[in-house]
Amino acid sequence: MNNHQTLYQSLHRKLMSVKDFQSLIQQAEKRLNARSIATREAIEMAQKPLIKLFIPNAQMTWLLSELDPEEPEIAFGLCDLGVGFPELGSVSIRDLVMLRGPLGLSVEKERSFEPMHTLVEYARIARSHRQIVA
Repeated sequence: MNNHQTLYQSLHRKLMSVKDFQSLIQQAEKRLNARSIATREAIEMAQKPLIKLFIPNAQMTWLLSELDPEEPEIAFGLCDLGVGFPELGSVSIRDLVMLRGPLGLSVEKERSFEPMHTLVEYARIARSHRQIVA
């Protein structure tokens, strides 16, 4: 083997080890990000709602647990629009303020609300009853 071939093989091995190392780093980052996202989602789902909002005579209810830190106009929680399909999701605070029920009544806060379950537990119960039960 001449010096050119030896140098080429040496550089090729080094480049391959750098590529392998970069690939390992990327794989590790993906796993860490996935774990971080999964942990963050698990924490969010384990939270109890902080507030219960409703529209009198409209069967519309929201159990909200947090505001989006990047968009404070967006809240997350269990939302029930009174059509039998309550779901976890986001809602615009601005939309809630403007919303009116069939009698023209606006959203109210239930003052006596004391959360007994996590959002996930409320969601499971709500799906089986086809409405939020809180």
